[in-house]
Amino acid sequence: MCGMSALAARDGFRRATVAQGETRVSNETDLVLTTVLGSCVAACFYDPVAHVGGINHYLLADGTASDPASMQRYGVYAMEVLINAMLSMGAARHRLKARIFGGATMRQGFRDIGGTNIEFARSFLRNERIALVGEDVGGSSARRVEFRPAAGLARCRSVTEAIRQQSAPRPVIQPATTGDVEFF
Repeated sequence: MCGMSALAARDGFRRATVAQGETRVSNETDLVLTTVLGSCVAACFYDPVAHVGGINHYLLADGTASDPASMQRYGVYAMEVLINAMLSMGAARHRLKARIFGGATMRQGFRDIGGTNIEFARSFLRNERIALVGEDVGGSSARRVEFRPAAGLARCRSVTEAIRQQSAPRPVIQPATTGDVEFF
């Protein structure tokens, strides 16, 4: 498995978070890989024969970077890293199945990064002849993805409540006009 950090155990499953620009691959049956997406996209790949799966989390469909840390943000790099890591664990390219998640429009009036990320993922999978067996993409809500790589099972939930709380107007606090303490 690539770069496993601290794991949290509950419900009989260990959980590991996949952050922006990361890729994780595993064949462990008790592991759930999780990530939270806005305009970013995550691709979950699975080989049903080798029981190996993995997930990536990319920020932008394409771009230029010279250092590996920055390259991890881009879709083509993230997809290749995911495929290569799975192949090194016994997966076969022709058996890979994919699901994609994310690509929301988080702010109106800006460039449609989410839509570009979705189109990149679909195009990449089509060009590489990797079966796209499911997706939950677009819209305006963030998503939380949970993926059991060894079983190829994915669950995606909308994170609309968190978005509502972030966009709710904040109360204005008036500065104190008397006394020795001023709150700001």
